[in-house]
Amino acid sequence: MDPTPAPGGAPLRRTLTTGKIVFLVVAAAAPMSGMVGSVPLAFALGNGAGVPAAFVLAGLTLLCFSVGYAAMSRRIVSTGGFYAYIAHGLGRPAAVGAGLVAVIAYNAAVVGVAGAFGYFAELVASSYGLRLPWTVWAALGVALMGFMGYRRIDLSARLLAVLMIAEVAVLVLLAAAVVWRHGAAAFPAAAAEPGVVFAPGLGVALMFSLISYVGFEAAALYGEETPNPRRSVPLATYLSVVLITVFFAAVSWAAVGAVGVDRLTKVAGARLGDLFFDLAKGYVGGWMTGAMQVLLCTSLFGAMLGLHNAANRYLYVLGRERVLPARLGAVHPRHGSPHLAGLVQTAVTAVVCAAFALAGLHPYVNLATSMLGLGTVGIVVLQGAVTVSVAAFFRRRPDRHWWRSAVAPLLALIGLSAALVLLLGNFPIVTGTTSPLVNLLPWLLVPAAAAGAGQALWLRARRPARYAALARNAETAGQVRPAVPEPATEPVPEPVAEPDTRPITGPITGPITGPVPEPVHESVHAVEA
Repeated sequence: MDPTPAPGGAPLRRTLTTGKIVFLVVAAAAPMSGMVGSVPLAFALGNGAGVPAAFVLAGLTLLCFSVGYAAMSRRIVSTGGFYAYIAHGLGRPAAVGAGLVAVIAYNAAVVGVAGAFGYFAELVASSYGLRLPWTVWAALGVALMGFMGYRRIDLSARLLAVLMIAEVAVLVLLAAAVVWRHGAAAFPAAAAEPGVVFAPGLGVALMFSLISYVGFEAAALYGEETPNPRRSVPLATYLSVVLITVFFAAVSWAAVGAVGVDRLTKVAGARLGDLFFDLAKGYVGGWMTGAMQVLLCTSLFGAMLGLHNAANRYLYVLGRERVLPARLGAVHPRHGSPHLAGLVQTAVTAVVCAAFALAGLHPYVNLATSMLGLGTVGIVVLQGAVTVSVAAFFRRRPDRHWWRSAVAPLLALIGLSAALVLLLGNFPIVTGTTSPLVNLLPWLLVPAAAAGAGQALWLRARRPARYAALARNAETAGQVRPAVPEPATEPVPEPVAEPDTRPITGPITGPITGPVPEPVHESVHAVEA
């Protein structure tokens, strides 16, 4: 059986390697902007010198999340990400609700980063004598984002690789300069003492730490675009969490050593966004401050492009399954990209930015903080839902495992639930405003989830065939190109029957009963334990 193309085009191209997925994912976390923007706030408002340990704790929480997430990705291949995984664990009504939440969260995150990009690009350019309003810079960034998203995904991966390597290299150079001057004292042992790590403010530090990981979970969205998704997606997820954790913990620890444990909170509170620029000038030279300012802008653009690619894949998969307009499920015949979904996402970003500009609102204080706050809350909610879905999916399966399908998801759920409580309780700190209108934004996700669940229930009652097709595994549903076969050690058996396409009338809480053989031209993989 030939793969069934998405409406309006061929299936998505399988052009992404594990490394390219890692660049797409880590770039969305924006190492430079996270270090310059979030870490000083965590120093000032959180547990001070204990912030590096907070990144380690956040990383361990998300590694526990990744264990179950990776186990699901070995069994379910789909561009749907959270949407697909929740469907196979908690049922289709919950999945459609989660899909709409994901659309809102990722689109809000893109809009927020676009506002931050416009603001900082205006500041940096004006310091060199080029004075243009933030709206011009935001428009240029959004236009380039839309162009890259329209074309083949591996082109975005290559550009993001260059940008990410540059920003990481500069911050590693700064840390190395601190070590060169202070030696072992660059990493003071006091920062790891329990009294420092668990000091008042740890919760706020954990909140800012987790914000720095937003986007790492997007690896699963590229499952239909990599030759070996059952290997590449889990590996890219683990690598992304480890790289982000090591990077933020090491560089922030060096900053503690550079400023001093006792002085850190006061200095960070006074300097905030200038803290790392001051360190760069003092330890390396003025040229590095200029380089970091430019790389801050490229870091924000990288985050914007990475989140754009994630957002348009949610629009694409929900369009392909006609939860949203079917045209969104079109694939470009030459580039193999979800081009119409990308154009819609670009238009949404441009319209929201224009609306804030016309209202005379600040691109960072009003636009960036509110939209990024909304996006972060939505993504953490979805991560928590996936941990529950993992446990439900494996509950009745013979390949369940006490760690991968029970204990690790439970630990992740505890950590993510605490993070959500912290985010909602400290939302005015995240957004930087006490406006009731802004601080009620996260509650928009509730009616979105309810509307999605209601739509799924309506489909189940009125359109059972469409309902049964929601969130099917893309490989067994024939929605992707065949994966590149692995070297065979024994003959691949011929299929003995046509695929079972009977509707599944209830939520998928375990394995689909009855054999569903894969097409003869696809490689046959044993389910990994």
